[in-house]
Amino acid sequence: AHIERATKPYLPDFSGMMKRNALRVAEVWLDEYKPNVNIAWNIPLENHGIDIGDVSERKKLRDRLNCKPFKWYMDNVYPQLEPLDNVLAYGALTNDLKPENCVDQGPIPGNSPILYPCHYYQPQLCYYTSSGEIYIGGIKSHKYNSNRCLVDSGTGVYPGLYECKMAKQKNFHVLWDFKQNGPIQNRETKRCLEIAMDQDHVYKLVVEQCSGQMVSTVAS
Repeated sequence: AHIERATKPYLPDFSGMMKRNALRVAEVWLDEYKPNVNIAWNIPLENHGIDIGDVSERKKLRDRLNCKPFKWYMDNVYPQLEPLDNVLAYGALTNDLKPENCVDQGPIPGNSPILYPCHYYQPQLCYYTSSGEIYIGGIKSHKYNSNRCLVDSGTGVYPGLYECKMAKQKNFHVLWDFKQNGPIQNRETKRCLEIAMDQDHVYKLVVEQCSGQMVSTVAS
């Protein structure tokens, strides 16, 4: 029988090449929807350090073919696709007290976000929208799917994570104020998403009176 190895040290890492190619495609074809690629690949919008090379010939090809703008495709071919034009910040959320740990969606099924060592995969990807919602655990790309929102129920000390539509139906508090290297404060309860040590000396996510803890988004 063949036993699959847990790691393959001889297998090259193609992630950098794939990100570069994705950014090249976005630069040529996606017009104002280019940020969608950055969001999908968790690449910073600015100063990402990836050299995409010269795409001028590809742009000339698009002009010669008289291709329609990408918005036409979004409106007429794939209207179910979310434009993601309301995302202000994205990446893993870290707290200045324990920067090696990230906000994580926690066990699935379940509704309890946790603090977990950073690995920057989907369970730790967070998105802050212009309306004030914070999605945790990836973002849905289709309009018929519901993202999961960080909530302050208004009672207890622990945050929750629920489908946004359900959270609003339950009158949970889903809107937050956040700026990079600042607190995450719920607009209604005025409590902040922070970390605190429990009786077992383990740091956990809490919502409580703001103490000045600073939070940052980290894109991988």
